[in-house]
Amino acid sequence: MKRLFPPEHETVDKGHGRIETRRIWTTTDLNDYIEFPYLNQAFRIERITCNLRGELMRHEIVHGVSSLSEKNASAADLLKFNRGEWEIENRVHWVRDVTFDEDRSQVRKGSGPQVMASLRNLSISLLRIAGAQSIASATRHLGRRSEKALRLLGLTT
Repeated sequence: MKRLFPPEHETVDKGHGRIETRRIWTTTDLNDYIEFPYLNQAFRIERITCNLRGELMRHEIVHGVSSLSEKNASAADLLKFNRGEWEIENRVHWVRDVTFDEDRSQVRKGSGPQVMASLRNLSISLLRIAGAQSIASATRHLGRRSEKALRLLGLTT
């Protein structure tokens, strides 16, 4: 890796009662040494989370690889992509946990849990594609209007 100081890019975000600093370092120096399909860049991301008083809450360091070249993705881009991936991940899991109450599901045998998770993901995706602002209210709305739900699935005209 390149020298750790200074980072190639840094962001500081304040929200939800905390301040989060993200730093990234990237390198192509490992490309000739690591046998990893499509490797174009390796990176190190440091995340420091403090409360609003400046007290450390969490300090994480993660490493990763990307198939994107330096020309196609700068350090700032990789940091933004990494943040976006977690945002999507958190958004989907939050909806599954809260709206669909997935944690209390009693489907536990065989492939049932995986099938139900796939159906929940499909529902969320279809509702987002249809422009739903709130998955919970869209689910309630369609629950009372089966013809609209079938139309969303493309099963009726």
